[in-house]
Amino acid sequence: MKNLILIRHAKSSWDSPLNDIDRPLGQRGINDAHLVAANCINFIPSVYVMWSSSAKRASETSLIFAQNILYPIESIVFKEELYTFDENQLEKVIKSCSNIFESIILFGHNEAITNFVNKFGDIFIDHVPTAGFVALQFETDNWEKINKGKTKKTIFPKKLK
Repeated sequence: MKNLILIRHAKSSWDSPLNDIDRPLGQRGINDAHLVAANCINFIPSVYVMWSSSAKRASETSLIFAQNILYPIESIVFKEELYTFDENQLEKVIKSCSNIFESIILFGHNEAITNFVNKFGDIFIDHVPTAGFVALQFETDNWEKINKGKTKKTIFPKKLK
């Protein structure tokens, strides 16, 4: 059994003229990340690895979640290849995970996340919002062989407010 939690980075700030990869979280994003993180604790597997896109807004979101779920921040793996908006690239990275890991929590970007969860989950999600949490489960012991799985849980900030 493999478990995958995909979390879209929280709302970023457009206040400064920065390269896309360097945009930080805005205040709403910080608040939403804390809100979702506080409400997802019961749906986090007992053992997992945490991966994040190297983009500033995704890495800041992963740090907020790590603090809330008591995951050591020095154990977060930041991957440049997760800075993608393409679900095929996202799929490639996920399928490359070592099978010693049963569960991954991954912080990334749209459209990759929405398209991935619709390809691999069993519930259609029109749009995974910023700070959105989607937990998928696959009936396989091999990341390379994941296919249609079950959408076990979604947590979106708007539904918590």
